[in-house]
Amino acid sequence: IVNQRNYIDAETPQPMTTTFTPATGPLASLDLLQVSVGGPVLHVRLNRPAKRNALSDPLIQQLHTVFINLPEGVRAAVISGEGSHFCAGLDLSELVARDIHSGVLHSRMWHAAFAAIQFGSVPVVVALHGAVVGGGLELAASCHIRVADDSTYYGLPEGQRGIFVGGGGSARIPRLIGVARMTDLMMTGRVFDAEEGQQIGLSQYLVPEGESLAKALALAERIASNAPMSNFAVMHALPRIADQSQSEGLFTE
Repeated sequence: IVNQRNYIDAETPQPMTTTFTPATGPLASLDLLQVSVGGPVLHVRLNRPAKRNALSDPLIQQLHTVFINLPEGVRAAVISGEGSHFCAGLDLSELVARDIHSGVLHSRMWHAAFAAIQFGSVPVVVALHGAVVGGGLELAASCHIRVADDSTYYGLPEGQRGIFVGGGGSARIPRLIGVARMTDLMMTGRVFDAEEGQQIGLSQYLVPEGESLAKALALAERIASNAPMSNFAVMHALPRIADQSQSEGLFTE
């Protein structure tokens, strides 16, 4: 029997040695993110550690800005979180009553930002640690490769807060773990730990605590060496083919 963790670690690419420097131009002025570039890899770090990187509307808008303004030469990106947690979800201090129209427009703003990640121009690897909860899990689900460390835990507490997911989670997360497991998370407040998340498909890689960013950067460097059109086809064609019938998928391929 192959130990899953040892097998995953054996496949780890060499640590990235590229020096990262702060991004310039419009990405330099984003106060809720730390954006840096190292060779062909862009690193985007959520930078609200005092709020456990909770997602405010300005933070969502800044993420959108990054992924529609990638610097020239960037061929892969990494998202991580500053502090003890990746992202604890929606900033509840911003939770306000909205009429139906305003609520739809607000949700669609989140959809646009996360679509720019999932269906953008470069593959995105996310480094997870600590809380990956609510909107944080929706953000992680929009990325192509998810690397978790042993401190990671996952939850969707929206059911206990009287709200529903609004950042694309209902479309993305069931495709990773199934409708039944997402229902359990939302209705009961169940929390999956890092090992459980790995087993059910919330992460593709599981590493020791404190090592998810190094792993994510190394993977991004490897991915950046692929032919850009191959990466683009995997990002854009593969999920669409998976949603088609077999005969349609074969024709699309």
